[in-house]
Amino acid sequence: MDAADREERREDLLSTLEVIEGQPLAERAAAYAALHDELARRLESGPRDTHT
Repeated sequence: MDAADREERREDLLSTLEVIEGQPLAERAAAYAALHDELARRLESGPRDTHT
């Protein structure tokens, strides 16, 4: 992933967080839980460092 891809993902995350923050509390909690699950899946599927 190059710097442009990282910046685009950062902007997407910030936009998502802004949308979540504008929701009522109950919906916000569910949206944060869904975002957490998505980010955890991305982390788990990412490249592994084999130099440890």
